[in-house]
Amino acid sequence: MEFKDSISDAFASCIERQQSSKPSVIVIGSGISGIAAAHILNNADFEVVLLESRDRIGGRIHTNYSFGCPVDMGASWQGHYDEDCHLWSFSQYLVAMALVMRYAPLHGTSSVNGFFSLKFMIVPPVLHGVCNENPLAPLIRHLGLALYRTSGDNSVLYDHDLESYMLFDKEGHQVPQQIVIEVGEAFKKILKETEKVRDENHHDLSVLQAISVVLERHQELRQEGLAYEVLQWYICRMEAWFAADLDMISLKNWDEENVLTGGHGLMVEGYYPVLKALSKDIDIRLNHRVTRISNGPNEVMVTIEGGRKFVADAAIITVPIGVLKANLIEFEPKLPEWKVSAISDLGMGNENKIALRFDNVFWPNVELLGTVAPTSYSCGYFLNLHKATGHPVLVYMAAGRFAYDLEKLSEEAAANFAMLQLKKMFPEATEPVNPNSLGCYSYDVVGKPTDIYDRLRAPLGNLFFGGEAVSMENQGSVHGAYSSGVTAAENCRKLLMEKRGFLEKFQILSISDDAILEAAFPLQISRM
Repeated sequence: MEFKDSISDAFASCIERQQSSKPSVIVIGSGISGIAAAHILNNADFEVVLLESRDRIGGRIHTNYSFGCPVDMGASWQGHYDEDCHLWSFSQYLVAMALVMRYAPLHGTSSVNGFFSLKFMIVPPVLHGVCNENPLAPLIRHLGLALYRTSGDNSVLYDHDLESYMLFDKEGHQVPQQIVIEVGEAFKKILKETEKVRDENHHDLSVLQAISVVLERHQELRQEGLAYEVLQWYICRMEAWFAADLDMISLKNWDEENVLTGGHGLMVEGYYPVLKALSKDIDIRLNHRVTRISNGPNEVMVTIEGGRKFVADAAIITVPIGVLKANLIEFEPKLPEWKVSAISDLGMGNENKIALRFDNVFWPNVELLGTVAPTSYSCGYFLNLHKATGHPVLVYMAAGRFAYDLEKLSEEAAANFAMLQLKKMFPEATEPVNPNSLGCYSYDVVGKPTDIYDRLRAPLGNLFFGGEAVSMENQGSVHGAYSSGVTAAENCRKLLMEKRGFLEKFQILSISDDAILEAAFPLQISRM
């Protein structure tokens, strides 16, 4: 059946088609990748409509204001700063990007005994790179958004460092900082030795398997007693970075990400101002959940819940990889096997946040509060937002299998669990005002094919794909998601202009291309 034949008269009243001589594009998903694609094409004078299943924009970027202050329950970090940047940023890991999967909430939202809670599975990305090379730097600079520095380059804690932290054992005793530093140095040596294990094996291993090999060979790197528990905490932090347990992470690919030079910074005012600026003047349709995409030779028809249809020359799909894995969108014709296998081969991590707001600050003025334990599963940590923003908020982070187990609890039980961990460190801790919990992104599974990102990114006729998962060098990051949206928009624009025979008539303009923004406003980053 030809594409146009499938649009019968019976559906005519339900179909919305842009009546314009301009090229038309439907963007699916209002995460930063989709908004970036729509922004680029809208500036190029295309007819653009953006469909979002939720009642807000942002996807896995979600700035929550229910505490009376901005708290990013999704992506939080800008990564990497240069000495030339005037930064303002903060040492936490609000990144493992408790990114909210817009299509498949596990528990939805609810209010239990005054506890407002959100629980979602996410497909996490982080924005690492506050340096000028970061594609979002011009916009952040233009908006004058402040960042709080969290770490410099090559920190063993990734987007944190050991400048401002406290660790406690299960009895509530503070772990001596010298032990934490020494174990951190040992952990770096362990990871370095895993490179040799990788080079020796033609087949892929998990990072956990490689660490086991290293410790078997180098007894001097083994830890005992309290030091062993500190080592498990470092592993817990690494698992939080990938939002997956080490036995699930590919040794071959775990360090392939192209991390920008500099350091990491927390978006003090949240990411919403960035989304708001990029989404200006875009035709956004909220509560439009896409159920079917029909791809014809000259146009695309997108069906949403309720049967309403949208028709355009092309479509850009930026939904999280988890949505495609769950087959929540039907494709006609069906996706080819090489595309389906690429979707299947990429892992999807999970991380949850439980945000606790208090009437007063009873904890020390450090950025990171952690608990060590005999296993990485039992370790944990809180991010102290008061250090960066002045608001009395702590955020408990959970990743991998522990994040899935935490989701099995009710909202109230999850909040009580976080408070139990906090009271191990501070027995006199007061009760929170109202907690929020949330959830992450893609990672490289063991044995992942080397061409997976090429297959994920590859267009299918008039269909183009964006999102953090299609970014080979910056997967799991906000700037990776943003750049993939820009790339998808440029490829879409090129195809449609070539079909019309005047490729050079429309020029792509974006905020990031504006030379005025490059020079007018410095990045603002600092550390208290």
